[in-house]
Amino acid sequence: MQTQAQLGDIVVDVVRKDIKNVHLSVYPPTGKVRIAAPKRMSLETIRVFAISKLAWIRQQQRKLQEQERETPREYLDRESPYVWGKRYLLKIVEADAAPLVEVKHNRMFLRVRSGTGEFKKRAIVEEWYREQLKRAVPPLIAKWEPRLGVKVARVFVQRMKTKWGSCNSRSRNIRLNNDLAKKPRECLEYIVVHEMAHLLEPRHNDRFTALLDKYQSQWKHVRQTLNAIPLRNEQWSY
Repeated sequence: MQTQAQLGDIVVDVVRKDIKNVHLSVYPPTGKVRIAAPKRMSLETIRVFAISKLAWIRQQQRKLQEQERETPREYLDRESPYVWGKRYLLKIVEADAAPLVEVKHNRMFLRVRSGTGEFKKRAIVEEWYREQLKRAVPPLIAKWEPRLGVKVARVFVQRMKTKWGSCNSRSRNIRLNNDLAKKPRECLEYIVVHEMAHLLEPRHNDRFTALLDKYQSQWKHVRQTLNAIPLRNEQWSY
């Protein structure tokens, strides 16, 4: 069941679920606020909780509003997509052959058949980014499993709208945002370690922060780098 709570000029979408704890999220690109709460929790209790988090909500909304965004992609010559934190000049090559994405020097070549539309071009490039991550992640998992003393069951790479990654500590599965292939490689490693650390501590508490401090002393700097890079330009539904 979904309803809304009004906090001054902020509207909070409230969803009641069969869960034990309250979960507060602020979603890009506009800073929409959503709370998932236990089914039996009253709306007034949820509202009081949201008020206690009002300063944090406004801080997150400001960050999202100030975040630089990529120009909309039309997959035309001379656009400048990112690959591992570096910008490349896009070159469209039409040929009667299978689609191909290739990076050489400072250019990204996208080979497509004549008449290929924007939607198909986007799908080809998105799949290419996904494949880059699929190749880059296993060595990182192998590097950090013995250091952290954990074992990852499976890694999924997919398009994610609100997170760089997620971890299910019970199934030991990790999910990664395929847009990470656009970011510097150290950002990918930070997210991988972040999610693997959740196998030791599921919550973002002091123990979790201590784990990051121990195993990745520069994690705050890398996170800042990750958040400073332009985000995908798109409109999201919730």
